[in-house]
Amino acid sequence: MPLTIHDQPLPYASLLPQRPASAVEMVVIHCTELPDLATAREYGERVLYESGAGASGHYYIDRDGSIYRYVPGTRVANHVRGHNPNSIGIELVNLGRHPDWWSSRHQTMTEPYTPAQIAALRALLAQLRQDFPNLHLIAGHEDLDTARMPASDDPTKEVPRKLDPGPMFPWDEVLEGSGLQRIGNGDERQP
Repeated sequence: MPLTIHDQPLPYASLLPQRPASAVEMVVIHCTELPDLATAREYGERVLYESGAGASGHYYIDRDGSIYRYVPGTRVANHVRGHNPNSIGIELVNLGRHPDWWSSRHQTMTEPYTPAQIAALRALLAQLRQDFPNLHLIAGHEDLDTARMPASDDPTKEVPRKLDPGPMFPWDEVLEGSGLQRIGNGDERQP
């Protein structure tokens, strides 16, 4: 079955810096930490920077396994601090810690990823390995952005700034046969 990717470029996609396919070495897995794809799109369309761009992944995978491309892989999207120039961001629609992302009482992620999402992710990773010849690494957002911040409900406590894709993400299943090496490992960190 062929991989279907729905192209829905963000309004500012053409403003993002270009890069050659050879610059891409890593995929970063995220979860939206929002209720649905429409809300994630709304967040992605928000202009946050003087350049006219916002924060967004390249690909979004909905709960039913549908794949959407918001930013071409040959553009640098703003999805992870310090690693944007050499990575592709893939966002999986998932509640995560929504709506209390930084509350010390709400740091447990409980929504499992759907089998359709994981199957679509595995197919997308296989396609990306063909499209980007130097792609050989994979990481979770939590593996790369390990900053902590004061909790919104109690500033004397600290919580992870990023916790996605989180403990419900099936790393073993995703990595099996992918040819990608995971870097970092947020599994030992406690919220």
